[in-house]
Amino acid sequence: MTALPLVFDAPRRGKPPRHLADLTREEARAAVAGLGQPAFRADQLARHFHRGVTDPAQMTDLPAAVRETLTEALLPGLLTPVRHQSADGGRTRKTLWRLHDGALVESVLMRYPDRATVCISSQAGCGMACPFCATGQQGLTRNLSAAEITGQAVAAAAAMANGEIPGGPGRLSNVVFMGMGEPLANYPRVRQTLRSLIGQAPYGLGLSQRSVTVSTVGLVPAIRRLTEEGLAVTLAVSLHAPDDELRNTLVPINTRYEVGEVVDAADAYAARTGRRYSVEYALIRDVNDQPERADLLGRLLAGKLAHVNLIPLNPTPGSQWDASPLPAQREFVARLRAAGVPTTIRDTRGQDIDGACGQLAAADRAVGVPAVATATPTPEAPVALGAEADA
Repeated sequence: MTALPLVFDAPRRGKPPRHLADLTREEARAAVAGLGQPAFRADQLARHFHRGVTDPAQMTDLPAAVRETLTEALLPGLLTPVRHQSADGGRTRKTLWRLHDGALVESVLMRYPDRATVCISSQAGCGMACPFCATGQQGLTRNLSAAEITGQAVAAAAAMANGEIPGGPGRLSNVVFMGMGEPLANYPRVRQTLRSLIGQAPYGLGLSQRSVTVSTVGLVPAIRRLTEEGLAVTLAVSLHAPDDELRNTLVPINTRYEVGEVVDAADAYAARTGRRYSVEYALIRDVNDQPERADLLGRLLAGKLAHVNLIPLNPTPGSQWDASPLPAQREFVARLRAAGVPTTIRDTRGQDIDGACGQLAAADRAVGVPAVATATPTPEAPVALGAEADA
């Protein structure tokens, strides 16, 4: 089993340039004043950033003589799109981003009839070492800055507003921290990003807290810290096994924070916020999909303010892990519901575009980063068992 670091922080490959989204409003206004401009120019810059405006020439409310200076100082380009892959008739779009130091991360924008959700990354790679996860197999490169994380959501919001996704212009409604990395291992930058996501214009996207989901493999101290923040975002716990013996193998951090501790911390978050939490459970053939494990998970969660989101595993190339067959999925769902635990199965979008987080980045590390391209759209992927998770 891979040893885990005692301190959850990432190696640094070079600090990203200063960006307005890494600053509080007061800090941003002070930075603008330090450039010899009125402090209110920071509000103007913030509005342009959160609208996805990147060309200084379009920032017509700024004096022409200072547009380049201000944008270079406070809105440096941090995310360069390497390529897009599209599926589901273009309604799912996965983007590979190159960061300033060459690190690669991914985000996925998914448009549904009633909402648009972007799945964003919080780290380049991941240090949690879950063996069935493409990102976990890569190891940890570094934490992303708040601006690098927020920028993924801003780009998705701009793509929706500009009508880049089939269905005409629309609005980004949901953000999930379920891309590359363990969000709560990058706590300060994720917390700053949450301010940007739920903050009002000009310093935020104005999303509701309930439409933002923060996922974790179970860093108990960080869950407790989030509980004390007074926020009411949705918490998602990647459990993947109901017993410590199996979870020690599937989610190595379990050797430090066991199943009972993780569920207790999630229960405390639910009690504080009044919001049910989601239990993410990747169904892996002949590993964690046995009926007895469904029963054990049902007993663990019965009567709690929890919802199980089952995820048929999207296997990575060459992996020994595979998705559970449909009969096993159906029985798992039936047993959990019989125990009174609300259960759904996640939409299986994106399987034809290296849908698992980390697959696109891993492929490009192996073969060299190609030119920007968009894959040919493919027919919409089915929703397993006709059910869909809350986004």
